Amino acid sequence: MNFLSIFSKNLIVVSALTFSGVNFASDYDIKELIRLNQAWNTQQRADYYWGSQGSALISYDIYLALQVANSNNLVNDPRHSDAVGLLIDTPDSKNNPDNLPIGITKTTVPSGQFTGIYMGLSCAACHTGQLQYKGKQIRIDGGNGNRFQLSLWISSISSALNATLADPQLFQDMIKRMQEKGTVNEADVKRRLSEEAAHLDKIVKYQFILPYPEGPGRMDALQLIHNALMAVATNDFSNAYPSVAPVKPPFLWNAPQSAWVQWSGIADNPLKRNFGESLGAFTRHDLTSKTEDQGLFDTTSDIRGIVKLENTVKQLAPPQWPEHIFGKIDQKKAQLGKKLFAQNCMQCHTAYPYRWSAQREQGKRFIENGIIPQQIVGTDGTQLNEVSFSPKPVISTGALASYFGGKTKVASADFNLTIQTKMIDKAVKKSGPYSKDEFMGMNAYTSFLNDPPAEVPIHSYKAAAIDGLWATGPFLHNGSVPSIYA
Repeated sequence: MNFLSIFSKNLIVVSALTFSGVNFASDYDIKELIRLNQAWNTQQRADYYWGSQGSALISYDIYLALQVANSNNLVNDPRHSDAVGLLIDTPDSKNNPDNLPIGITKTTVPSGQFTGIYMGLSCAACHTGQLQYKGKQIRIDGGNGNRFQLSLWISSISSALNATLADPQLFQDMIKRMQEKGTVNEADVKRRLSEEAAHLDKIVKYQFILPYPEGPGRMDALQLIHNALMAVATNDFSNAYPSVAPVKPPFLWNAPQSAWVQWSGIADNPLKRNFGESLGAFTRHDLTSKTEDQGLFDTTSDIRGIVKLENTVKQLAPPQWPEHIFGKIDQKKAQLGKKLFAQNCMQCHTAYPYRWSAQREQGKRFIENGIIPQQIVGTDGTQLNEVSFSPKPVISTGALASYFGGKTKVASADFNLTIQTKMIDKAVKKSGPYSKDEFMGMNAYTSFLNDPPAEVPIHSYKAAAIDGLWATGPFLHNGSVPSIYA
């Protein structure tokens, strides 16, 4: 029996969890924000919302003073953030003095070729959910960002940079706003503005190749990472491929405790997975210098920042159904649902108290995940047919050919494993030293990055633990089912 037939059979169960009046509309004018108890304190939540993983998209001072093209609003204005689907949080002068939306960060790179202070993107932008119900906004920390339109956001910043560069009055207006915070070197600002406009043009053109709109709350993250690493960073645009499989971001609770940390079942090491995510989320990296001493494999990806975010998510609890907001659960139907779940779903999914994996280093166990072939799941396999999963040697190695034994073409997975391992190894050494226990914890007690899992599943999806599933609509990996009732 495939997943869809099980899903249909269980309609009697989920009617206990059906509620009306919920949508994902704008939150700019909604005054009442409700936070569920997910075991985070105020500081942990702030660390997640605005903690940097090294993303360095554009200069921070330019970002704060930049005006939206053909608008009187600034890019950082809550009205613009809301228009592109970023969530607004209550003012926090300690942790967020510049009133950034959730998931927008301030990144300081203290040394090296990328020295500077930047605006960047973090995992919270795509992995924080919010539901609107009867004039209230219910925050789902670690949920899927069901409103964020990543491609619209990045193109709006690119347009703003280009408009400001082309219009002397817009440039002077930006300079005046910057001068309110201190002395400004106009020539330096103009140079950085020009460089960053060109940088964003390249990202929009070669990282975001979109045959059709992604829609809110969906993005082809794996292809975006592929294009960032293999095309934008190498300046070899023959390696860029279209994003044809936009899917919803997964929820994050229980992810650090899980044996597999990627929906497509290709990673069991969170440090490697999160480092790869940072590459797609606009960290800067050097794949064009001739030697490592000259800067080859340098990156702004912040290993300690990445680990801190992962450790923060380890403390995140699944959201419980808030009966005081949505009404009481029908316990009779819930008990029937529990039986049907055990009969039909548990062969793939697990829920508390969970099934546990085989032992890793130091005897550590993780939540066992079913890794289910796409044909059995029954949903579309478009993502699994992208170039990232192809065994064909279609990626040009260019000036990096010596790292592949002189091969001029390799498969995407081979390029990714070799080059990303070089980058993360250099970044780890730069950010260290680490104790043995600390390093093993960073790698979820698996072997380090040069040793991939002995058996990597092919064309499969991860069946995650489903605690808190009610708060993660729209459902299925591609977001094709809008509600539990559907």
